[in-house]
Amino acid sequence: MADGELVLREPAQFKALSHPLRHRLLMALRQRPATLAQLAEAVGSTKGTVGYHVRVLVDAGLVRPAHTGRVRGGTEQYYEPSGGALRFAADAPVGGEFLVRAALGEMLPGGPELTVLRHVRLTTAQAEALVADVERFAGSERFAGGEQFAGGEHGGASGEQYGLLVSLYRADIPQLPPDHVNS
Repeated sequence: MADGELVLREPAQFKALSHPLRHRLLMALRQRPATLAQLAEAVGSTKGTVGYHVRVLVDAGLVRPAHTGRVRGGTEQYYEPSGGALRFAADAPVGGEFLVRAALGEMLPGGPELTVLRHVRLTTAQAEALVADVERFAGSERFAGGEQFAGGEHGGASGEQYGLLVSLYRADIPQLPPDHVNS
């Protein structure tokens, strides 16, 4: 699988990712290269339907053929993501709201989750430093590779899948005027 990040900027890429099944297929392929039959089984769909949606992902540059393998006397094509982490281009026609909708679509009900909303005041330099720290954490081999985390547990290949959505955005929060009563 490709390790470099994939910069999203083309309308076809966003259109491809906006379909819930294509989003799920791309997330499944992040585990390892897979055939259409394997993907169909994983997402509970037909091979024909999956084949159509994989072609859309290939045409958008999000997925590519990886290698072929012999199966029951035939040859099957394996597919893999075209890049590692997905990143929006600075001039992308969509932004964080696109990722929030995608994350909401993949959240399972009733599981353990942590959702926190905090508002902080930061200078531009502090915001840039925070973004760099979060990118280092989220892109680290420790996080991506399922290495040991706090508590001594190792998720590995058998661990449950979790998503991490972190967003630093300028918030539209009204600024109160100074309180002259307590001055």
